[in-house]
Amino acid sequence: MKSKNKLFVVTLLLIFCFANAQFVNKHGQLSVLGTQLVDKNNNPVVLRGMSFGWHSMWPRFYNEKAVNWLKKDFNCNVVRAAMGIELGEMSYIKEPQFSKERIESVIKGAIKSDIYVIIDWHSHNINLEEAKAFFGEISKKYGKHPNIIYEIFNEPDHETWWEVKSYAEEVIKVIRENDPDNIILVGCPHWDQDVDLPAADPISGYYNLMYTMHFYAATHGKELRDRTDNAIRSGLPIFVSESAGMEASGNGPLNMKAWQEYIDWMESRKLSWITWSVSDKDETCSILQKSAKSEGSWKEKDLKESGIKVRDFLRKYNSQE
Repeated sequence: MKSKNKLFVVTLLLIFCFANAQFVNKHGQLSVLGTQLVDKNNNPVVLRGMSFGWHSMWPRFYNEKAVNWLKKDFNCNVVRAAMGIELGEMSYIKEPQFSKERIESVIKGAIKSDIYVIIDWHSHNINLEEAKAFFGEISKKYGKHPNIIYEIFNEPDHETWWEVKSYAEEVIKVIRENDPDNIILVGCPHWDQDVDLPAADPISGYYNLMYTMHFYAATHGKELRDRTDNAIRSGLPIFVSESAGMEASGNGPLNMKAWQEYIDWMESRKLSWITWSVSDKDETCSILQKSAKSEGSWKEKDLKESGIKVRDFLRKYNSQE
């Protein structure tokens, strides 16, 4: 009887691993139906995964093997490639070719691993001409793949919604010339907190747009969830493209109670969520120790507390798909 039970468990694990390995193959082209992200069959789909840290600060993790490890060990069904636009000596503004190579390594890794990938223009400022040139090139090169999601402005800080909206409309137009279908994520003022602003004045004339909300659970409380709920009720599709369990500074202790409240809230609404970040900086939100290898294969000792916790979350909730 024990051997039969063991065989049954092994069979279930194999079925799960195979299904997980075929995630994009299973769900295919994503779209937005009402406020819900849906797959090729119009069934609700929830993406859960990790964001890499700024490519310009932690480029060593930007490789195909690290992507595959996040899929295999963390059970990610999406990763986010955060291309640093201004920060660091290897930023996109200073080293565009290097930057594109690093981002494309993650894109290629996601396509090979059959998971989705967010191409994140990781800036707090408007760089319109540079963004149009980059997204024009990248959408022409990869837009045929259903794996691709574009995040065209990470976190506007002091820009008005009118400025962000005007910028977004121009970048979206460039992307849609090459890629008519894949999801585009649009940020909003005050570090993606003021979702009420696009809710009151959304971008029109385009399909498959979603708007990003970011939270750090030890800083942002119920007020942000309520504001987001109101935005969703008004018809705004929301994607949580960056989040974590500590303070908004990226430091301080994890607030597990507050983090779980956010997870429960997102799960109950079928909101996709990404956790920050795959990096080894001396801060709470960087999930890796300095000992972590560049290409994955991380042991328990290579993970900080935040890394262990988010891996537990991803394994738990992505196994329920």
